[in-house]
Amino acid sequence: MALNQEGYKLRGSILLDIGNLTFLRLINLQNNSFYGEIPQEVGHLYRLQHLNLNNNTLEGEIPSSLSNCSNLRYINLIVNNLKGKIPAELGSLMKLETLRLSKNNLTRGIPPYFGNLSSLEYFFASFNNLVGTIPDAIGQLKGLILFAIAMNKLSSAIPSPLYNVSSLQFLSVTGNQLNGTLPLNIGLNLPNLQLLKVVANDFFGTIPTSLCNATQLQYIELGNNNFIGSVPTNLGNLLDLYRLELFSNYLGRDFHFVTSLTKCSKLQILDLDTNQFEGVLPNSISNLSTQLTGLYLGFNEIFGTLPASLENLLDLFVLTLYNNHFTGIIPTTFGKFQNMQLLGLSESGEIPASIGNLT
Repeated sequence: MALNQEGYKLRGSILLDIGNLTFLRLINLQNNSFYGEIPQEVGHLYRLQHLNLNNNTLEGEIPSSLSNCSNLRYINLIVNNLKGKIPAELGSLMKLETLRLSKNNLTRGIPPYFGNLSSLEYFFASFNNLVGTIPDAIGQLKGLILFAIAMNKLSSAIPSPLYNVSSLQFLSVTGNQLNGTLPLNIGLNLPNLQLLKVVANDFFGTIPTSLCNATQLQYIELGNNNFIGSVPTNLGNLLDLYRLELFSNYLGRDFHFVTSLTKCSKLQILDLDTNQFEGVLPNSISNLSTQLTGLYLGFNEIFGTLPASLENLLDLFVLTLYNNHFTGIIPTTFGKFQNMQLLGLSESGEIPASIGNLT
């Protein structure tokens, strides 16, 4: 039996009497305007498998009594005003496959007992105020597919056991205070990885060449950290690569890796802004994917002339070249970028009249 009232524009509190509906297997009240607390009485629903309260204005703490609902497979509490800690008692829900807690005001840390959630595949807790460290026990979740904890206040290094969960496809930890290096064998141990987002943390060290072994990678977002060294020249083996964001690091040396990236026919964003890349732009840069919409090269140490062949990248919406050491005249062919919305050329040379054709 189900209670499905999704998107009915309902308003009010969830009645305590809901605990009497012990026949319920599914509760879906998402996209309404329910407020107040989630009643502890929900814990009486011992047949409940699916609880979806997404996108309301619920307050208070997550009821620890949910741990009594031993058949729960899916909990979605995203986009509410829930506060307090994540109940450690939820670690007893052995059948739980999906736990969605993002966009609330949850505090404290991720309970170590979550390592007992042997069926857990999807864990969302982004956009909260979680603190502390990621428990080593998360590495016990051998079926974990998605681990998303972006925009919190978590610190220290990602525990090494998590990097050994070979089923992991999506790892998003952007906007925390995490540090450490990416393991040299990350691409070998996480062969199914499709998304790696660690933007705005304190990671350091080099970018592992083994990333190319995670052949399904589509998103590599490492910006605003302290990575150093060269960009691996084998990233072009990632034929499904869609975004490569490396901005605001200390990466540098040459552009040899760009030639490799010409094999990435799906690449749409290449962001190298604010690094230490130096030298002349290789001619191969104009052979990047015809689907490329954003090319960010500003605030580096690039010199020489701007290749007129960049006009081949006809779908560019954004091209930033400012604050480098280019010489000569900006090619008149840049006036052919009919989709251009942001063209950053300051300190890049004389601006030709044809740029006025960009409407």
